[in-house]
Amino acid sequence: MTHDTSDLLRSAGLRVTGGRLAVLDALERMPHSDAETVRQALAGSPSRLSLQAVHNVLGDLAEAGLLRRIQPARSAARYELRVGDNHHHAVCSSCGTVADIDCVVGHAPCLTPSATDGFAIAAAEVTFWGLCADCTAASDSSTAARAAETPTTDMTDQAGPSGPAASTPTEGAPR
Repeated sequence: MTHDTSDLLRSAGLRVTGGRLAVLDALERMPHSDAETVRQALAGSPSRLSLQAVHNVLGDLAEAGLLRRIQPARSAARYELRVGDNHHHAVCSSCGTVADIDCVVGHAPCLTPSATDGFAIAAAEVTFWGLCADCTAASDSSTAARAAETPTTDMTDQAGPSGPAASTPTEGAPR
């Protein structure tokens, strides 16, 4: 990867540095990572960088078009190597996991607004929100566990009605 990555950096007009190579390698292993996650991944490597240095490298790489920066609501900016295509993201509203979703249309913009107010629309950012497979499974198993713990009453075993309706006299009955 280092040879190809070095060529990639040079073709984008960037110097090849250990920090840039390390950040690109980390993002290849961990797509959709934020700066802190990248910094932590580099903590044990020879290219250990400060958080500010990671932010600087990520910014340089994104500006050069080698990374895509996304920022889901209520989340730190995240970075990925997948650039040059029109894809979207699904974000887990429970754990924050991000996954790539291919665009069905393919070209940008894939949505056509009803009015542009004079804008020349170039792209549309689409983010799908929901639960990832792991959180769905955890939610289903915790719901099943709660259901198993909840006592139920079988009304067929009780002798007659109970509650307010049971004490109300019926029509024609003596009062």
